[in-house]
Amino acid sequence: MNLEQLKQRFIPFASLQYTTEAFIDYAIDECSPKYNYALIGPGVSQNPKQPVSLREPHGFQLGGVSIPHGKTNPPHMHFTCEVFMCFRGDWRVMWGFNPDEKHTVLSEGDVISVPTWIYRAFRNVGVDDGFLFSGLGRDDTGGILWGPWTIEQARKAGVYLTEDYRMIDTRRGDVLPSDVRLLDPMTAEQIAALEDWTPERMLHRVVRFSDLRWSGQALLDSVIPGHGAEMAPVIGLGMDQGRAVIPPVANAHGMSIEWLRIPVGGKVGWFRLQRKQALVLKKGQVRLEIQADDGTLSQLMQGTATAWDSFAIPADHWRSLHNEGSEEALILLLTSGDEKKSIEWSAEVIEQASAHGWTMDANGCVAPKYFVDRAQR
Repeated sequence: MNLEQLKQRFIPFASLQYTTEAFIDYAIDECSPKYNYALIGPGVSQNPKQPVSLREPHGFQLGGVSIPHGKTNPPHMHFTCEVFMCFRGDWRVMWGFNPDEKHTVLSEGDVISVPTWIYRAFRNVGVDDGFLFSGLGRDDTGGILWGPWTIEQARKAGVYLTEDYRMIDTRRGDVLPSDVRLLDPMTAEQIAALEDWTPERMLHRVVRFSDLRWSGQALLDSVIPGHGAEMAPVIGLGMDQGRAVIPPVANAHGMSIEWLRIPVGGKVGWFRLQRKQALVLKKGQVRLEIQADDGTLSQLMQGTATAWDSFAIPADHWRSLHNEGSEEALILLLTSGDEKKSIEWSAEVIEQASAHGWTMDANGCVAPKYFVDRAQR
């Protein structure tokens, strides 16, 4: 990509546009207003006018949602993974409804991966400006199914959902044709037959920020003075180069998610991946340098703790990250693919790491250079 194309992949949080009418629940008082954002991909929005920052397929989709305190996103079901990443506030995530609702509460920094083929809902139980980023697996999510209560309440308010997922709002003068086929919800028996996830089982899919397992040997360049980044896995096999890394949530999602933190004055040296990757800045001030196809270097991402800026990095592009703030920088990484990601480091990084006694073994993991060299004699 050229420099101009790369600049278009920077998604400042302040630039995000939302719709409050992404789904039929906008007609239900308990659920409205709900602000739906689409950063990468359209998500599962049923509104063709949903603003989307970047439509290019990435193998996953990144969105966001905010609702005032006490409001609820009602029960619905997904066919690919749905991951909630709490960036502000407290959120009650509920699931089940076959027949009993079960729940847990997410706080800032917590992540939950809700299994496919079960109903889920969430409610803002914290501050009004609470915010959840959401990750959806795959480019084609298969859409969603609303629970019977949502469809019934929306119809009572005059908003209908057809079988081909068109929303018809008779309150605004939309005509409901006599021959239109409306979407029928699952029956109570069908819902009761869905898999039952106990609270104890679901807790294995909740990754508390306070429980993250940070590693200072997750990246080859971390040993180099002035670098020093650490990583903590969340979902799937990411780019962590540690030998013993085990993600808390390991099943296939179509993407991996992990935290990266860079100390004050630190950086991640030049590297590239064969997969597309999205960065979401949680805290600090970061400069992203990325190389265009013509060799041009550009500084494309800066933000603050409240900005939550994002950048969608294309595959096979060299990049480096620099903490230019006065506090630790914290970044959430979403990378396409279920396989272990292979990092290609620049020759300079490899040489500097080698001078400090570190290299990569044949499995792509960080290892003491002395033993790797001995084995290759």
